[in-house]
Amino acid sequence: MNELGKISQNGAAADRVSWLNVDDASAGQRIDNFLLRVCKGVPKSHIYRILRSGEVRVNKGRVDASYRLEHGDTVRVPPIRVAQPAGSPVSAPAATFPVLYEDDCLIALDKPAGIAVHGGSGVSFGVIEQMRAARPAARMLELVHRLDRETSGVLLLAKKRATLVGLHEQIREGRLDKRYLACARGAWPADWGVRRAVKAPLHKYLTADGERRVRVQPDGMASHTVFNLRRRLGDYLLLEAELKTGRTHQIRVHLAHLGLPIVGDDKYGDFSLNKDLARPGARPGLRRMFLHAWRLSIKHPTSGTPLAFEAPLPAECGNFLQQLTDTLSADDTQTV
Repeated sequence: MNELGKISQNGAAADRVSWLNVDDASAGQRIDNFLLRVCKGVPKSHIYRILRSGEVRVNKGRVDASYRLEHGDTVRVPPIRVAQPAGSPVSAPAATFPVLYEDDCLIALDKPAGIAVHGGSGVSFGVIEQMRAARPAARMLELVHRLDRETSGVLLLAKKRATLVGLHEQIREGRLDKRYLACARGAWPADWGVRRAVKAPLHKYLTADGERRVRVQPDGMASHTVFNLRRRLGDYLLLEAELKTGRTHQIRVHLAHLGLPIVGDDKYGDFSLNKDLARPGARPGLRRMFLHAWRLSIKHPTSGTPLAFEAPLPAECGNFLQQLTDTLSADDTQTV
């Protein structure tokens, strides 16, 4: 996005009309999403009001919210003032995360557990806001996909609009290969072999406290996960999960549905077990959810070259597996 007039740090001026040129980073984006990005903090309702009223113009003409910007378009944005409520949170602090891969189009990060990927739902900021703060000169940084706050592993960011669009197309067409490692507790029946496919539809709902949850429900969204048994460790199982769809909490709910809750899962897990494992000095001990996005394979959105990004298993998860191994006899462990 180039500036034709004086543009504020967020992209559009609060006290005058702004004229914004559309570059490669914004080409292909819907005008409503573009405005939400350059007018940070402005309510969606106001964005749609100025679109309907014709105060926003593209190439001097009116457009509706579904218009997709083209390279070279000129966007007129009216003055927009946003009142800052008392006690507004400060800007996200700059932070960097382990980079697994980076080029002119994308970044693959190794996200730690316990950090949200973006702000919202009671979280002031996440990985994307901190990365933007750490790279103020970046013309664009957008999440390609999401990971749960307590899930660690490979996270992709797009540096160009065309990259984001191309990778989203791969996601829609099921061409991304996403693999997770999970440790669950329970029995793996012999007749399952080493591979178990789960196609249980998932429904999102809110608890009485307003927290988001997911459950298996016949009229839910079609959902498909394939679980591969990697190791048996007494009552515990190390599993690799292949995501065929990308629903909220999909792996966690599908495993709970099988009677194999993920160790450390504070929403769908075995709460008594989690409490025991988190006690100081517990062996084996674990104070996080054992779910890690260890491998993600894509085709590069520009060159088409196959790429695979791998994030090593975090130390706390590796230590938990080693402690399990140390407490078991050879007969109680099995690598598949």
